[in-house]
Amino acid sequence: MPLSLRRGRVSRVVERHADLVRCEVDGVACIAYPEIVGPVDEGDEVLVNVQARELELGSGGFDVLYANLTQGLELRAFEGAHVMALPYTPGQWAVRHAEEDGRLAAALDGLPVVLCTVHSQVVPVCAALEGLRVAYLQVDGGALALGLSDAVRALRSRGLVASTASVAPCFGGEVRCVSVASAQLWAAAGHDVAVCAVGPGIVGTGTHFGHGAISLAEAANVASALGGTPILVQSVSSADERERHRGVSHHTLAVLDLTLCDVLIAPDELGDGWREACEGLPLSHMGRGPDEEGAHFAAAFAAGHLAGERARQRAR
Repeated sequence: MPLSLRRGRVSRVVERHADLVRCEVDGVACIAYPEIVGPVDEGDEVLVNVQARELELGSGGFDVLYANLTQGLELRAFEGAHVMALPYTPGQWAVRHAEEDGRLAAALDGLPVVLCTVHSQVVPVCAALEGLRVAYLQVDGGALALGLSDAVRALRSRGLVASTASVAPCFGGEVRCVSVASAQLWAAAGHDVAVCAVGPGIVGTGTHFGHGAISLAEAANVASALGGTPILVQSVSSADERERHRGVSHHTLAVLDLTLCDVLIAPDELGDGWREACEGLPLSHMGRGPDEEGAHFAAAFAAGHLAGERARQRAR
């Protein structure tokens, strides 16, 4: 199926961030990424990709601004950038990568690398790491745009995430890395813990290996090969109606099936205190909150707690 593009006009700007603009085009909700399409203001004539909304795709069911015909034509590439993001696609653009700036460690030297198979685990993991310098690394498997994450934005504002990196094909981090290996080495150069996760809206097909969480198996194997300490967050649910996600999710089991190294899993008791630590932070898993999915958020907090223990031991 080809792109479904529609011409329209920005009728309202709802929310504006450096990496994301929420707006309406002819009264219909739309998101725009200024890094790609340039500035967006009311009255701009635009092209909008409407396909996801027309297919009623749940978390992805909104329009995405494809091009700004008023302000987004003849934009210049970022200075010094020559490696293409989304290469050889209609939306390719040049982005400077961290590898080009030489800010990578030689090895991980025991760096804890927390592996989140769903994005809803990121908040409790990082809440458990308060006081440590945390790098958030977004990998393929869900939303490619890091700016779409309200959770990461909240964590950054609270100082619970120090820096962000997007691993190709993801984009929108403070730095962009070609591979998960170089992203982890970038994190090791100036952070105490790396938190790897898929973005919001994980890709899923209902099959054992056909989902976005598989990216975390690669991240685990790479972390081990580089001398890090991979810690897998168990995805658990008591409220999900789908059998494959009840108890320990098939996401977790599939990652373990493809992991060729030892991976740590936190004991349940380390999840105590998750509610207090996450006070005031956004908690949502598949549209369900902390009262419905307490075990899910507790397991993520436990993994963060374990990573914090390992980070403090490593610093001694």
